[in-house]
Formats: sequence, structure tokens, C-alpha cells
Amino acid sequence: MRDDPRFQMLQAELGARLRRYRTDRGWTQEYAAERSGLATRHLQKLEAGELNVTLYTLYRVASAYEVQLSELLT
Repeated sequence: MRDDPRFQMLQAELGARLRRYRTDRGWTQEYAAERSGLATRHLQKLEAGELNVTLYTLYRVASAYEVQLSELLT
């Protein structure tokens, strides 16, 4: 499944969305990772679309960015 090009496209789109939410706030990756309770490298990989993100991780990012989880997915 992870080799499915459609899945890879979704990961890349989600990563771009996460990056946009972060940069719109003027936050560095380090600051956003700290607020989310994630390692900076983990956030970097999420934004690059290199990781299959868990629901819990998305919840933590949404909470840190003060948005609804559904906003990150649409």
C-alpha cells in the first residue's frame, strides 16, 4: 500500500498542508515540533511526506496549531 502512488500523493499533500499551517503562523519547525511534543526530525519527515502519520500524531499537531483535526485533513 505504501508503494501506491495515490497513497504517496496523499502523504505529500498532507505534508504540504502541515508546512503551510506552520509557516502561516511564522513558526520554525523546531518551535512547531516543541509545541506538538514531537522531535524536530519527525516533523520534518511529516512535512516532506516521508512518514505514514498516525491519528494521534495528527491530533497532537492540530492541538499545537490550535485547529480542528479535520482542518488538517481537508
